[in-house]
Amino acid sequence: MGRLSGKVAVVTGAAARGEGDGNGSATAMLFAREGARVVLVNRSAERAAALEAAIRAEGGEASAFAADVTRPEDTEAMAAFAADRYGRVDILVNNVGVGAGGNTVTVSLDDWHRLLETNLTSAMLCCRACIPRMRAGGGGSIVNISSTAGLLGLSGTPGAVAYAATKAGLQGLTLSVAADHAAEGVRSNCLVVGTVYTPLVAGMGEEARERRARAVPLQTEGTGWDVAYAATYLASDESRWVTGVLLPIDGGFVGVRPWPR
Repeated sequence: MGRLSGKVAVVTGAAARGEGDGNGSATAMLFAREGARVVLVNRSAERAAALEAAIRAEGGEASAFAADVTRPEDTEAMAAFAADRYGRVDILVNNVGVGAGGNTVTVSLDDWHRLLETNLTSAMLCCRACIPRMRAGGGGSIVNISSTAGLLGLSGTPGAVAYAATKAGLQGLTLSVAADHAAEGVRSNCLVVGTVYTPLVAGMGEEARERRARAVPLQTEGTGWDVAYAATYLASDESRWVTGVLLPIDGGFVGVRPWPR
């Protein structure tokens, strides 16, 4: 415990959309358990306040902040709130994301633009708002939450071209931020998340969950806590010499293939 003592973290999309722990809520709770003071950013003030109460009930320190991170004025207000309330900004976790179906021929332009704005532009805006505060404090760590969909083309599906393109873009953003700000002590890394079971996908049936588990070399589902443990490492000083990394959290889905027999 105490791996993040003295640090101030901003986690976007912090509160889960339903019962259980999502990537954001697990990360925020684990950060607080490790000593960070955490700003919980959500469009829903009610969900963020409930997560704040849960963290405080464990003895952690957190503050809810309602914002739409696709809006530049909201991201600037978010970063200013964190710096004003806690004196600094050390960690940013870009966890906002939505999905939509459709391939290049069938995807609607409305969905394309909505996902681009929500999944990618929001992360750029949050980085733009937080990096100057990180520089003022001597550096910081940015952790972007991406998806294996941004690394692989998966056949046999209805298509998710907008989602895949924005998640690949988030990986590119990660590398660009790492290159641009390394000399300022700002690190940027990305978690490439596979088939984790969170409130976002809780509506799928047991058969679908079993298929997802069988598709993974480790033959299990991931959880939001698997993401949270990796995010904690990247946020901590233990990873002080790590930047520009795309780290799969996927049970071996990207890196392991069966050998043809």
